[in-house]
Amino acid sequence: MKLNVKANIPRPDDFYQQLIVMQKDLSDDEVQLANAKLILILANHIGDMDVLSEAMQVAMPK
Repeated sequence: MKLNVKANIPRPDDFYQQLIVMQKDLSDDEVQLANAKLILILANHIGDMDVLSEAMQVAMPK
């Protein structure tokens, strides 16, 4: 599997809205915990260490 960095979500605004709603009533610490859990769940779903490593490199601030 190769990392796909092109738009791949049919309705990205809907996903973003769900993400905002998920975090709505959470404290900053709870938001960080929820985001960390979401990252780990999605990483497990991807399951390819090469893809995950590449994604981490792409996500690093320049």
